[in-house]
Amino acid sequence: MKKISTTNAPAAVGPYSQAILCGDFLFTSGQIGLDPATGAFAGDDVVTQAKQVCENLKAVLAEAGMTFENVIKTTCFLADIADFAAFNAVYADYFISLPARSCVAAKDLPKGALCEVEVIAKK
Repeated sequence: MKKISTTNAPAAVGPYSQAILCGDFLFTSGQIGLDPATGAFAGDDVVTQAKQVCENLKAVLAEAGMTFENVIKTTCFLADIADFAAFNAVYADYFISLPARSCVAAKDLPKGALCEVEVIAKK
């Protein structure tokens, strides 16, 4: 197992890694819409945060030598299920390979985030 870490995505906000590469499989921790340069949310709406989430995942994937095309499964969390359509519009721009997915509403997300996404990818 190899820990994956990049400064192009926010540092972990707890005792965990941005991702773990195990053989050909990459397991990312959940990414929220924090700007890695400032540590603050990229915006206060789900569209802006979802775009930043995807950019953060893109950076973690790249550090492992992968792209969104390698993603086989995503798990998505929304603070408000009413944001489902707006979140999906952003998600569809990044995950064009249509990986398997779960998407649920969660009572609270870290730091008050509006969305969070984790992925499993394979080389």
